[in-house]
Formats: sequence, structure tokens, C-alpha cells
Amino acid sequence: MNFAPTKFKVSRRDVLIGGTAAMTSTSSSAGAPPDKIRLTPGRDARPFDRDRFVENCIKAHMESDAVPAVREVLARAVSDHRSVLAGLGEATQAGLDVLLSSPTLTIFAASWTPQMNLLPHDHMMWALIGIYTGREDNILWRRGDDGIDAYAANCLFEGDVATLPADAIHSVTNPLLRFTGGIHIYGGDFFDTSRHQWDPDTLAEEPSDGDAIRAMFARENERYRRVCEE
Repeated sequence: MNFAPTKFKVSRRDVLIGGTAAMTSTSSSAGAPPDKIRLTPGRDARPFDRDRFVENCIKAHMESDAVPAVREVLARAVSDHRSVLAGLGEATQAGLDVLLSSPTLTIFAASWTPQMNLLPHDHMMWALIGIYTGREDNILWRRGDDGIDAYAANCLFEGDVATLPADAIHSVTNPLLRFTGGIHIYGGDFFDTSRHQWDPDTLAEEPSDGDAIRAMFARENERYRRVCEE
């Protein structure tokens, strides 16, 4: 397997303030790394309310340019990441707290255990990720002649938002010794869409679905339980 040279975008200086260079459509090529934005909390910031947040996302999704509109809602929420953490609660295991599941929009809070790794996978729909606690490191992949090649990396800190186009492939690591939590928004029915994942050792392509994801979380929580018992 030949790997393309990896380009790293890892420092907070790489954040695009206000999203001036952000993706404005879902047709972006997988060759471009996902953008990140961070907003400064406004004086009128209110405690995080999950129901109001979902309502605001649904309303934004109805706009003609849905992805930037929904991203703005997410960015404003996680700009006050401590409020989001207080509203959603501290994680005690890896898992998904589903806020909305519909044919056109899925929203959940994902929790990664300390030093958790997710193998390369795709979503088959655009995605937004906003970190409200911890840190998420992404390796970005693209299809090549011999499978997939790693081509970039992206670190998401508390308050960061990343946009992934529909053809994106990424693997995820929580490098910290504490839980990472992020709000994930998808432009479709995440739980009823056939997707793909790649074996972390061989990079062989495999099917992925809800059962595969549940099994992954079960294995990770068992690993974390054993670590805590040592």
C-alpha cells in the first residue's frame, strides 16, 4: 500500500474564524480537508437546551443553503462548550445520545472513551462535528488505485466545528486520558444507511451499519472497563 504524504493541520491557528473559507455545498472533493470554525460566545449566550438546539437545527436545515446554516447553529452552541457539557452531562462510557433521528437529519452526542480509536469509515452524507469536551484527532483518507490513502490530519479542540462532505473518509482518535464528547449532525438517516469501514490492519474495505457500530462501542467499553480495573 502506497500512502500519499500526510499534510497536517493540527494547531489552533488553523481555525477559520467565522467560516469565511468554509464549505458552502456538499459537492466538495474528498481531496480537501474539512474546514473548522470557532465562534466567540456572545453576551446573550443561554444554557444549552437540547430540545431548542434540535429545533434550531431543523429550522436551519430548511434553508436553501442548509449545511452552512446548520453549521452556524452548531458553532454557536459549542462556542460555549461548558454549557453544552452541563446540558448533556459528563460521559461515563462510549456511546451515542441521540437527539434526533429522521430520514433527512440525524443529531447525536457521541462520547469517546480515553484513548479510543475508530477505524476508517465513511458516512455517505455530509456531516458536522462540534467538540464540547476533550479533543478529537482525525486522519483523513481518500480512495486510490489500491484502496484508501491517508492524506491529511485535523485536530478538533473544545469549541471547534468541522465539516465533512458526503464523500469523506476519516478515522478518529481521542488522544486524551479523559472522555471526549462532540455533537454530530448528519444530512440523512445515519442509522438506516449502508456505509463502509476499513480494517485498521489491512485497510480492506468492509460493510458497516448500525450493528457494526454497536459492536464497536461494546468492545470499546469492555476495553475501558478492563483498563479501569487494572
